[in-house]
Amino acid sequence: MKTRTRRDAVGQWLNVAIVVVTAILFAVAWPTLHLTHQVSPPIQPFVAALAAFPFLLIRANPALAWAVSAVSALVIPQVFALQEGYDYPWQVVHILVMLALLAAVSVRAALPVVGVAWISTVLLFLADMPGTSGRGWTVGLTATVVFCLLIRWLLLSRRQLAQQEGLSEFERTRRTILEEKTRIARDLHDVVAHHMSMVVVQAQSAPYRIAGMSDETRAEFESIGAAGRAALNEVRGLLGVLRSDGQLAELAPQPGVQQIGELLEGTRRAGIPVVWHVDGEPSRLPESVGLVMYRILQESLANAARHAPGADVLVDIAYSSPATLSVVNGSSPRADSVPAAESSGGQGIIGMRERAHAVGGVFAAGPRADGGFEVTVTFMSSAV
Repeated sequence: MKTRTRRDAVGQWLNVAIVVVTAILFAVAWPTLHLTHQVSPPIQPFVAALAAFPFLLIRANPALAWAVSAVSALVIPQVFALQEGYDYPWQVVHILVMLALLAAVSVRAALPVVGVAWISTVLLFLADMPGTSGRGWTVGLTATVVFCLLIRWLLLSRRQLAQQEGLSEFERTRRTILEEKTRIARDLHDVVAHHMSMVVVQAQSAPYRIAGMSDETRAEFESIGAAGRAALNEVRGLLGVLRSDGQLAELAPQPGVQQIGELLEGTRRAGIPVVWHVDGEPSRLPESVGLVMYRILQESLANAARHAPGADVLVDIAYSSPATLSVVNGSSPRADSVPAAESSGGQGIIGMRERAHAVGGVFAAGPRADGGFEVTVTFMSSAV
């Protein structure tokens, strides 16, 4: 807004300057016309106006202004005779205005119009200038057009560069927004999906873990499980809007390998029969790798709880070089009696693979021959 206001103010001052210059040119052309051409006094102001007034259009329509000036320059020497001792076919004011208008056409008009204006002006000067001076004017006019074209191309290149910089800035902003949306979506998916899955699994397995449960309590747990599954599916649908394929992993990790023990203990307290084995020193892992390992483990435990309730889960973590993570679950012993949570449509697997690849890891996931499922990640030595 400020730039536009400043541009409007400059434009207004230019318009005022054009009017003032035109008035000065007319004030010079009228009183001196009788010195250059034989024109009766009543007609002098009109002839002087033809010489000076086209300058008024130099900013609004330079091509039209040049055409008016050129046509009047073609007519005036044919209608009015020159005074004795004056050799030029036009007043000096008329020549200056034609040069200024030709320069303006070269800068602003279409290239075909520039060609017509240049050739016509050169022919006009060659035809009417005395002696061989027309050749010198031809060189001068051509140099003027070339110089103005160079200025035109310079201004055009700068304008295109500014537009390209604006587009690049827009794309950088857009990319930053997409990356932030992806980071938020993945964090929400990992955190919400994990804890909601634990709630669903506990509600589903409560009738099998707690003896002597009444029908009302059993129905209440079933209602909690159904509500949890519905909420989980709705959350996944909303987070799908925020997801953007191919984006980089988040730049501000929060949990890491130090919280893996708490995650495993919490999973066991939720009723998941998980056993784990950890080898090596976790402090040697970079924060980015630790975050990815935590998130993949979190998602794998949630998937095991949803799709294989009651199955044993074995977690094997090695902090050596390369660091590895393996999550293996068997088939659910209660597959016929406890309904599995609804599938997430594979977004969890996609997210885990993207996270692993973002830190140079090798990810693999797939079913086992015994009916279980296995997730393995190897973080290459360059990332550790």
